Amino acid sequence: MAGKKFKGKELYPHLFSPLRLGNVRMKNRIICAPTSPSMITLEGHMTPEMIAYLEKKAMGGAAVVTYGESIVHSTTGKQHDKQLQLDSYGVRQGLTQTAWAIHNAGAYANTQLSHGGMYSGLSSVGGTIDKSGKAWGVSDMDMPQGHVSEMPREMIYEIIESYGKGAKLCKDCGFDMVQIHAAHGWLFSQFLSPAWNKRTDEFGGSLENRARFFLLSVEAVRKACGPMFPIEVRISGDDFLEGGLTQKDCIEVAKMVDGKCDLINVSCGNHEDPTMFQRTHPCSFYPHGVNVYLAAEVKKHVKTPVACVGAIQDPAHMEEIIATGQADVIEIARESLADPYLPQKALEGKAEDITPCLRCYECFGGIEPQEMVRCAVNPVIGQEQQARFGVKPAEVVKDILVVGGGPAGMEAAFVAAERGHRVTLAEAKNTLGGNLLPAGAASFKQEYRQFAKVLEERIRKAGVRIELNTEVTPEYIQEKNPDALFIAIGSKELKPPIKGLDGENVIMAIDAELNPKKLGKNVVIMGGGLVGAEGAVSFHEEGHDVTLVEMKSELATESTHFYRDGLLVRVYDSAKVMCNTTVKEVRPNGVLVTDEKGEERLLPCDSVVCALGFRPEYDKVDALAAVVDETYILGDCSKVGKVIDAIHSAYYAALRV
Repeated sequence: MAGKKFKGKELYPHLFSPLRLGNVRMKNRIICAPTSPSMITLEGHMTPEMIAYLEKKAMGGAAVVTYGESIVHSTTGKQHDKQLQLDSYGVRQGLTQTAWAIHNAGAYANTQLSHGGMYSGLSSVGGTIDKSGKAWGVSDMDMPQGHVSEMPREMIYEIIESYGKGAKLCKDCGFDMVQIHAAHGWLFSQFLSPAWNKRTDEFGGSLENRARFFLLSVEAVRKACGPMFPIEVRISGDDFLEGGLTQKDCIEVAKMVDGKCDLINVSCGNHEDPTMFQRTHPCSFYPHGVNVYLAAEVKKHVKTPVACVGAIQDPAHMEEIIATGQADVIEIARESLADPYLPQKALEGKAEDITPCLRCYECFGGIEPQEMVRCAVNPVIGQEQQARFGVKPAEVVKDILVVGGGPAGMEAAFVAAERGHRVTLAEAKNTLGGNLLPAGAASFKQEYRQFAKVLEERIRKAGVRIELNTEVTPEYIQEKNPDALFIAIGSKELKPPIKGLDGENVIMAIDAELNPKKLGKNVVIMGGGLVGAEGAVSFHEEGHDVTLVEMKSELATESTHFYRDGLLVRVYDSAKVMCNTTVKEVRPNGVLVTDEKGEERLLPCDSVVCALGFRPEYDKVDALAAVVDETYILGDCSKVGKVIDAIHSAYYAALRV
């Protein structure tokens, strides 16, 4: 008798076909790519939180789960504050437990062997803690962070040996394969690059010489682990650096390693370059799969299977990539945080329920301030230990009223309904989604609207009763008489007492985002926060001439710097930016301001967009909350924040009922 047939195998036959790499048989073509949040001890060991984080990915149905950036030679190679150190005594226990956890959840365990090169010893995006101030790199050079000394030959051969030792240790601890990192500006990338490599010995000069360190390390790993142990290598498809490796050069590197490894993972760029970070980890201003063409070109020249990576999250897109021969394997990174169960949902034909990654960089944003990982749309990420037993059914089933159909309201309604409660959601407008809809109006933020659709579909399938066009009052709540009340009514746009702000030429930011055709040709945006800054880019794309006015010295300061770096480039390309500028008056023909020099000037325009922030309506919240003893206040109506605040507050409140 034939076994159960999954719908996803019919929809995505190539994506769910097996692939053999040495002694590993991948059940599908999806690998959870290396992501390395700093949930590591100061000694360089795994923590229970880190293990649970990787276990959660494995539970989602990927064939392989990869831990990122295991340092093989920690005295010279540790570029971040907290990283796994393979030469640290005591590291074996956590590695073994990690391999067990990944295996027990149904995936193969992989780890990335890495060395920071010239970024080690000095400050980097990974921090400054415990840095020696002595950095060893490919050649003598001076960086803004300090001097880099050329790595002596003796050290090179010592590090080559450490790659073999580190790989063997991982194998002994139960890992099924290793990945050797030769991209993103780290050690081997530095040696490969003619922009950085100025050596005159056997490790400098020709491309063959510049690749020698990398190739000898691959050979050391192969010798240490044997012929059937799978080795993945991550290389660049293009450095995108003036004087660096071109696409043609990267293809030659791939040809050099062809047959010496089992999988060639093609990425690009430099992790430490803020402008390139946006391409290495594609931000929302790039299309999904923007780097796939680099893998596709490499694949034309090698026999070894090739993996692609970079903002790929639609199973249909994954299927197309593999079916058309652009790559053999899809690697997902941030997508596996937004929804670790992406592979399983695709297999079951439930792609519509995949939580989309917003590409907001909240995951990266948690590494510095909290020393852990987080996700805007997945409240479990970083808290896998507490969530390992799933959502528990309610001990007492209650009637719950949710007021507000934005992200917080829909998330709370879904979780409460999943727990068995009887849930009604009331929304004042005729559509669900709240501020996800204006946030997703821009061409570069469509994932926000996709997320709204996913949430809406979930609450409908969960049996939540939805009442649209319903303005909830205390009397309405008294009539419904719920056992518990969730208030998620959002916040109100600020409209300060500026003369002329009630003029016909003034449009509030949300209205402008949803209805850009209301705007005239010349637009002045008041407010350079995230809403105003993104509006400047969006309105420029719509064909408007934009001036952005901000009273502070910087724009979009509430955003993570990872997203902000990419946003600001687009803002300054899209608009005339005036910081340290105060709005005095709005007139029919323009906006009167005092600029950074203290001079008054009129900014002529046809339309004025008010993007001066939001404020909770506490009086309304308090009036509603007074009706029901068991009340939970969620999202912006508690404190104005971001999507991550709305989703997290709603999820954990719904677990408490």
